[in-house]
Amino acid sequence: MSESRHVPVMLQRCLDLLAPALEGPDAVVVDCTLGLGGHSEALLERFPDVRLVALDRDKEALRLSGERLAPYGERATLVHAVYDELPEVLDRLGIARVQGVLFDLGVSSMQLDEAGRGFAYAQDAPLDMRMDQTTGVSAAEVLNTYPPGELVRILRAYGEEKQAKRIVSAIVRERAKEPFSTSARLVELIRDALPQAAKRTGGNPAKRTFQALRIEVNGELSVLERAIPAAVKALDVGGRIAVLSYHSLEDRLVKQVFAAGAATTAPPGLPVVPERYQPRLKLLTRGAELPTEEEIAENRRAAPARLRGAQRIREDVE
Repeated sequence: MSESRHVPVMLQRCLDLLAPALEGPDAVVVDCTLGLGGHSEALLERFPDVRLVALDRDKEALRLSGERLAPYGERATLVHAVYDELPEVLDRLGIARVQGVLFDLGVSSMQLDEAGRGFAYAQDAPLDMRMDQTTGVSAAEVLNTYPPGELVRILRAYGEEKQAKRIVSAIVRERAKEPFSTSARLVELIRDALPQAAKRTGGNPAKRTFQALRIEVNGELSVLERAIPAAVKALDVGGRIAVLSYHSLEDRLVKQVFAAGAATTAPPGLPVVPERYQPRLKLLTRGAELPTEEEIAENRRAAPARLRGAQRIREDVE
């Protein structure tokens, strides 16, 4: 596994967003999506006093990152966990509050590049797509066993696939002859199922279906729905959170949590807004920030990235 091809997305901007919260003594930062450890390594390097807690559900990612971060010794604590388990992880480690949280959502470079994982539609592989290969159902099981209506819902909701019905009809017809096991057969089926006009737009026609299957297999959106509010809650006053999303569903969810935290909850017409109604968050980005053209030229996987940041400005008042 060569680390040189792994370029962390919007790295400098993420570091700059988190910096004001991490420059003090005894700061703790959580990398909720460790992956190959590019962001984590940069955090440890730039903030020499910071303690890092890093989570990943993928044991292979933890092993590789463990080697990469070994020089930082006890400053780095790596944990096998899904990021919605953040409160339990911090509790186990005896950490009450943290000063920084980083999420880099989506699939890690390693998962895309490892042929056997079935994430990439560009190469034939077993249809697995589980980020943690020790648990859960694979993409093949989803394709072979889900009722047609449920498959249509997944493709529409998670892949924003307009041709969901057409693709699912073809899947149901083909799985009756022989269950799906590899990605190449699925890619070919999607190509054959789509009308010509649909093939001419938006890159590989299988992209949306693969995204939908991956989100379903890993429960990504339901995990994220729990994880972002939990991460905000774990932040100390003055602490900062940065989230990199790669599709509109993730970005919308992050936007909603941040916007709710940055809004007053007071009933209209109050002459003075009491403390308990005051905003908890201050937004650090105007909308979602995008990678520069230079970065996209250097790292094509950065192209769909959307970065949002927020700062905790007051405690929750019960």
